[in-house]
Amino acid sequence: MDRALHEASVSQSIAHVLIEGFNKHYRIFRDTSRKAKEYFESADWQAQLDAVRDRVQFYDDRVEETVARLHSEFDAGSLDDATWQQVKLQYIGLLLNHKQPELAETFFNSVCCKILHRTYFSNDYIFTRPAISTEYIESFPPVYSSYYPQDEGLRRTLRRIIEDFDWERPFEDLERDVDYVLRTARAFVGGHWPGMEVNCQVQVLYSAFYRNKTAYVIGKVVNGYQEYPFALAVRHGATGRLYVDTVLLDAWRISLLFSLSRAYFMVDMEVPSGYVGFLRSIMPNKPRQELYTMLGLGKQGKTMFFRDLLAHLRHSNDQFIIAPGIRGLVMLVFTLPSYPYVFKIIKDVFGSSKNMDRPTVKRKYQMVKQVDRVGRMADTLEFSNTALPLSRFHPELLAELQELAASSFEVDGDAVIIKHLYIERRMTPLNIYLEGASDEEIDHAVHEYGNAIRELASANIFPGDMLWKNFGITRYGRVVFYDYDEIEYMTDCHFRRIPPAPYPEMELSGEPWYSAGPMDIFPEEFATFLLGNPRIRKAFIRHHRDLLDARFWQSVQERVRQGHVEDFFPYPLEMRFCHAFAEGAESPPPA
Repeated sequence: MDRALHEASVSQSIAHVLIEGFNKHYRIFRDTSRKAKEYFESADWQAQLDAVRDRVQFYDDRVEETVARLHSEFDAGSLDDATWQQVKLQYIGLLLNHKQPELAETFFNSVCCKILHRTYFSNDYIFTRPAISTEYIESFPPVYSSYYPQDEGLRRTLRRIIEDFDWERPFEDLERDVDYVLRTARAFVGGHWPGMEVNCQVQVLYSAFYRNKTAYVIGKVVNGYQEYPFALAVRHGATGRLYVDTVLLDAWRISLLFSLSRAYFMVDMEVPSGYVGFLRSIMPNKPRQELYTMLGLGKQGKTMFFRDLLAHLRHSNDQFIIAPGIRGLVMLVFTLPSYPYVFKIIKDVFGSSKNMDRPTVKRKYQMVKQVDRVGRMADTLEFSNTALPLSRFHPELLAELQELAASSFEVDGDAVIIKHLYIERRMTPLNIYLEGASDEEIDHAVHEYGNAIRELASANIFPGDMLWKNFGITRYGRVVFYDYDEIEYMTDCHFRRIPPAPYPEMELSGEPWYSAGPMDIFPEEFATFLLGNPRIRKAFIRHHRDLLDARFWQSVQERVRQGHVEDFFPYPLEMRFCHAFAEGAESPPPA
């Protein structure tokens, strides 16, 4: 009896250590996210970028702390099966009135997976399925606020919604901005306001969403059976006062705010599942895991992604195959045709032109999570010791794994265990797209390609390997970079012009007559490997000739070094009110 009581006490104590570790993590995470409002009001853009970067590491730090404490206090590696099962049951009890139970379950998994062997990765020991529902968790402050325009009219309601965020900076002309919003909304619904039903209300998420230099107010209008989503973009004007830059009313445009090619938002949330549920109500096609990831909760996004992948595998029968396109020198890439993602494994031996090692590649991929991706870099999910069914691997893929990445996987019974894996959204490689494109499509894609490079440079990112195959084109025609093994900070690069040859014959020798250090970059050389196709060359020279000149790169580099943070807009510039409305534009009729 004494032994049973002792084991129960140990299980309960371990469960408390685990929940304390998670609570500490989320407290720090939330404190950091809350500061985004201060950074926005003080226009301290660099501090906000630093906070987004630092926040990425918080989770792993708390996991490591908790693992170390369990080993130190309980010799966790020696505990028997029954104890671990009891730990999970005790932990579930601690989540019954928790505000973030789904995140706490994921934290439990992260800690236990560092202690237990993978044979324990079942629902008996960890949360392969959620145990606690996230529906109807009460929140203070509430997840969203409700406003009723029948009481004071739509115009005054909208003004009060904006004022309720209590930004200390005044607005340049809030009445003007409200006019612009209402005028745009009225045109969107066909030029006439629909009649207000008895349930007419405006629901607005309590916290603003902060990213780059913009605060987004996100909500929806509920009127009868109709719901109209919206997102207001609030920015600083030249005078330092605030203004509403635009309003987004299409659900698909709002969805683009949450694209995985952009930096994570800073949002203060007591109940994150409530925010995700609200966002899903206005973006039903956006996967929950992507919303969690874009809210800065990447580990939860990973958990939900993997559950979704396993469910997909149960309901499909195609095989993992080598991804179409030019084979990479660093990564072995495969895909499941019925699933819109690619899976990337670092090879054991790189191509002869790649002067780097495995830790360097990992560091580059981690770097992508810490910078503002400005809509031009695909986010990655990183997994360790991932078990996938052996029967779903095509023999050609297994042979390639054995030849090129033998140290990164093993076959264990009926499973393939991949020791380290990156997963990204699948896109059409730009080189493949260009092969079958019309002149008009080439012009658009090349224009987009150059714009992607410019925006990355302004965000202090040099792609390194700028070949077309390292970029993809999305279904919206946007070009995104996705191969990160050679990226560098712009401020670490040395952009040079090729010096004149000492005598003309040297230019014909095929050998360089100038020395080059490891971080020296000669933009004039880009044309050699990018512009062999005359149609592509014509489009590139039309739009981006200056990218072949070191002076462009040096000027951008200088702005970055001076601490200038560029403006990046996740919506077309013509949608900005400063472009959409002429000076002195007529105000809409009273709403």
